[in-house]
Amino acid sequence: MKKLFCVLAAVLILSLPLCDRAFALGADDLSAASAALMCVQTGEVLYQKNARERRSMASTTKIMTSLLALEENTPDRVIKVKDSMLNVEGTSMGLLPGDTVTLEGLIYGMLLQSGNDAANVTAISLGGNVENFVKKMNLRAKEIGMNDTNFVTPSGLDDDEHYSTAYDMALLGCEAVKNPEFLSVCSKKSESVSYGNPPYKRTLSNHNRLLRIYDGAVGVKTGFTKKSGRCLVSCAQRNGVMLVAVTLSAPGDWSDHRKMLDYGFSLIKGETVSPDLSKIKIPITGGTKGDVSLKCGNVTLCTEDISNIKTKLYFEHFLYAPVKEGAVVGRVDYILSGKVIASAPITAGESAELKAFEKTESENKNQDGFFRRIINNIKNIFQH
Repeated sequence: MKKLFCVLAAVLILSLPLCDRAFALGADDLSAASAALMCVQTGEVLYQKNARERRSMASTTKIMTSLLALEENTPDRVIKVKDSMLNVEGTSMGLLPGDTVTLEGLIYGMLLQSGNDAANVTAISLGGNVENFVKKMNLRAKEIGMNDTNFVTPSGLDDDEHYSTAYDMALLGCEAVKNPEFLSVCSKKSESVSYGNPPYKRTLSNHNRLLRIYDGAVGVKTGFTKKSGRCLVSCAQRNGVMLVAVTLSAPGDWSDHRKMLDYGFSLIKGETVSPDLSKIKIPITGGTKGDVSLKCGNVTLCTEDISNIKTKLYFEHFLYAPVKEGAVVGRVDYILSGKVIASAPITAGESAELKAFEKTESENKNQDGFFRRIINNIKNIFQH
């Protein structure tokens, strides 16, 4: 495979206006002991209050349990519920020994009904026992970067060694909502799920009130124990911007999240951008034309200051004919603070047919011209 040619370009578009900050949000404006607000697309922390302070996180734990279940990619797997799987207290989706339920049904039971029974059955079914499944939870947490988190239970029931931080839970929330299946489940206000012995349909209602009271809310998960207090991980999307908000030990969590999300949407908005490739062409060898133009689709970028985003172009040194219009020949990465926050394919803007090749005296001259076009192409890039 040919190596892709890489060019680090200056900031891509005309200077784009920032969204005016409508208001400030101070620590005293929230009831939460700990809070964090994060942009899903960029990972930028837009607000934090004691965000690195370790606290128990109650049933928001089920975000991780559900994500791992979804990553099994076996939603139709049928599980027979055993009595030993139901040795757990607290909220329930109503599972009984002898019931049959799909893995997808358990995921709805966790994210909508907050069933501790659903979490326990999931853990034992996928891990063999709770302890093995919890190991998977902690491994996945490390992959996400949740360095101040330790899971002990799949449901979120209190344990002295079961803890996280608002920042870590924001990382988890962002990771989870990037999964389309997860987002589809947690954004539903209710769902009809079939389970039982024999299975019959029941309606599970989502405990997340923000889905009903906040414009653009799409998830994620509530939580409460006496030790943890009220915990909430929420997500909302407006104009291409997706935000995750987290509060731990927050008596006024619904109000806190509306304030945080409003604040976040006042800071940033999505901007549709694309790189200017008008002066860049890729040489063609063996074709009816000497080079082809390039195209790149639009992407929506979200950040407080778009001038901090750089673009990096990757494309082939040259192409062999035939080349079809629309064929992917490279990509553009959009980079913020060294992290790729978005990518888009670069495609051929036109076709180049295969030329009937004849060995002539002029071939060497054409070959010289071919390499000259590569050199000129590189010059155009840096001049651009």
